[in-house]
Amino acid sequence: MSRAERLLDLMQVLRRHRQPVSGKSLADELGVSLRTLYRDIATLQAQGAMIEGEPGVGYLLRAGFLLPPLMFTEEEVEALVLGSRWVVDRGDSRLGGAARNALAKIAAVLPPDKREELDGSTLLVGPGEPIPAGDAELATIRTAIRTERKLEIAYRDRDGSESRRTVWPFALGFFDRVRVMVAWCELRQSFRHFRTDRILALTASEARYPRRRQAMLKEWRAAEGIPQR
Repeated sequence: MSRAERLLDLMQVLRRHRQPVSGKSLADELGVSLRTLYRDIATLQAQGAMIEGEPGVGYLLRAGFLLPPLMFTEEEVEALVLGSRWVVDRGDSRLGGAARNALAKIAAVLPPDKREELDGSTLLVGPGEPIPAGDAELATIRTAIRTERKLEIAYRDRDGSESRRTVWPFALGFFDRVRVMVAWCELRQSFRHFRTDRILALTASEARYPRRRQAMLKEWRAAEGIPQR
């Protein structure tokens, strides 16, 4: 591995940590000695990276620093292409368009050799079963999640029973056959999962729900036994 690649890997590792991380942990993850790690951190700091900390205390990268030019490994390029192709094929139409645009923006700033790898990626997304209706509602749901707004929905459950609900949406799951909105339901006073193809009508509310979506997501993960990320 070249020194430039090693410095880039160090930046990527630091970006993943939101709390100070020890030099030993960083060195172990990167497979280098502590002496090399300290030298690399000093190099990045000299180039303007806002890395706070010192040996024996831990290190934390503050936001606001990028290493030009934009660089990706071969595997990272393949992951970007494969992920974008999946979103285009299995996401809603607006999200699919956004994935195409994002990939085009990335391609525009890649070095020529990496751009060729992106354009020529042979990783393909296989055809899946048609996804049930729900495309039109997804943009509204995603906006409500981002802005932490309530939704008024008319819903038909698996047994065919219809009800009207006020929900606090905080996550949206994309599965091979269905899309599922995860929300707090005021009617049931608990977390509920709503298939988007069973939403009969949907109205966005101006009212914000009283909790933060990240807090609800964490609580829902704990209730469902899903590991925290």
